Amino acid sequence: GTGRLMAAQGASPKERNPFPFSHLCADFHPPDAPADIVHIAELYGKADRFEEMVVCLNKLVDINPRLDERSRNLLSVAYSGVTAPRRNACRVMRSVQSSRSEPKTTADRQAKMLKDSVKKLETELTEVCQHVCSRLEALLPHAEDEVATIFYLKMKGDYHRYYAETTIGGPAEELQKTLALDAYNEAHQLVLEHLAPNHPLRLGVALNFSVFYYEILKSPDRSCTLAKQAFDDAVQCNTGEATAGNPSTAIMQLLRDNLTLWTTEAHVSKLIVIA
Repeated sequence: GTGRLMAAQGASPKERNPFPFSHLCADFHPPDAPADIVHIAELYGKADRFEEMVVCLNKLVDINPRLDERSRNLLSVAYSGVTAPRRNACRVMRSVQSSRSEPKTTADRQAKMLKDSVKKLETELTEVCQHVCSRLEALLPHAEDEVATIFYLKMKGDYHRYYAETTIGGPAEELQKTLALDAYNEAHQLVLEHLAPNHPLRLGVALNFSVFYYEILKSPDRSCTLAKQAFDDAVQCNTGEATAGNPSTAIMQLLRDNLTLWTTEAHVSKLIVIA
């Protein structure tokens, strides 16, 4: 999924209130055989039924937490599918809340309704992030190789980042920032050691890590440096076979788009300061 910026798409790892995905599709019962679970999860993914996908993949993880690449990708798609609309809903409602012109007092019935709605949406998103982060903590010790480890660490950074979005100004904000930063840092160090500069996972880590620096840590210089380095390294590594369907090419385009946006905003900001 993508945030306001283009990114490839929590509490402590011990979740207290796992999000009840099964309650959202109570009549759905996935098959028992792992191969059948993967097959039905793919079918539900094609139908954009992400809650059922999550129920399937949670069962698969319970059977065997050592996931192959196909299952890992399905897990990522499923969690992104249930998270993206909730992030967008929170973003829209907070925007409406901040744009209200009338006094926000307890006597203002509509303002209270809006505040309660925002709180409900943020709580739901928080519970989803807690669930995903808990799952990732359980999966990391069973990663089959460095690629799997990087994949999970990137996801861990992403979901702590999403969690941080719901805690801005709250007591949990710094914790979520730290947990996301640690996960992204570890993933970034591993990609530099084990993956080629034009590997899509290496580029995806750089993309999302740079968005984290820009959006959450408010560090445009660091985000631009990270994104530009990743883009330049990939360009030097490519041998002219880039195509529109190549995942690396697509992520490189997102990196370039973000760099254009960020450098333009920085230039405008400097002009305003000078003026």
